[in-house]
Amino acid sequence: MDLDRMPPDWPGRGFMRRIDCAPHQWCVLDQGEGPTLLLLHGAGGSTHSWRNLVPLLTPHYRVVAPDLPGQGFTKAGSRRFSLEAMAGDMAALCQAEGWRPVAIIGHSAGAALALRLSEILLTPPRAVVGVNAALGNFEGTAGWLFPLIAKMLALNPFIPPMAARLFGVEDRVRRLIGSTGSDLDEAGLRQYLTLISDHVHVDGTLAMMAQWRLDALQRRLPAIDLPALLIAGAKDGTVPARISREAAARMPLGEYVELPRLGHLAHEENAAAVTAILLPWLEKHVTSET
Repeated sequence: MDLDRMPPDWPGRGFMRRIDCAPHQWCVLDQGEGPTLLLLHGAGGSTHSWRNLVPLLTPHYRVVAPDLPGQGFTKAGSRRFSLEAMAGDMAALCQAEGWRPVAIIGHSAGAALALRLSEILLTPPRAVVGVNAALGNFEGTAGWLFPLIAKMLALNPFIPPMAARLFGVEDRVRRLIGSTGSDLDEAGLRQYLTLISDHVHVDGTLAMMAQWRLDALQRRLPAIDLPALLIAGAKDGTVPARISREAAARMPLGEYVELPRLGHLAHEENAAAVTAILLPWLEKHVTSET
């Protein structure tokens, strides 16, 4: 974990620790006591994405939240950014640290990672939660064009620094966040500005986009038979709410809840609204069995 790159006021900094688990040097937030929840942020984010949710969860649970490889402050030791590779590396980290999460909560692409982890962990979780789960591929021409562009950009060493300089300015970050359908406070906007200004983080995000494929996971959804709650913001401008609704309908124990006035970063906009759904559901499916 590169503390020199982490701002002094970064959310959860006092609970961060570095874990060397090949092939990566992980930056992990570890806070609270009780049954363990594993929280996985989405592409382009970091553990800061959970800053408003963690204080509402830690009175009841221990929260473990890593930065994904190459993003935030986790130093990638290799360019293993596909769903399969990232899930395998995350499973190895859980095994090495003795983490046996009772539930995995993922945002956006982190929800796909959560579902894949539920299939391969030696001790599977009892439940999975997705917040604005990115469980669908880009549609139409974008389905092949966007990954191709991301791959080309990720392979060009000059692109991530250029992208960080171009997009890592306040006005562009505001427009980018606004396009997700979410309205963040000033602190949240500054944190995304920090990430988008960091060419290492941009490089990791582009590489993940270039390698990310969901076809196999989509085919297996009907076979994932653990309780799965998919929460979606109706105003999500990044992943349409119907993606979560349709995915939940394909899972034997899938449930879907829609939040009418929130966007893609619903858990950052209104953590209380998400928690009001999440805690009773976890109590029913997880805590009551502990």
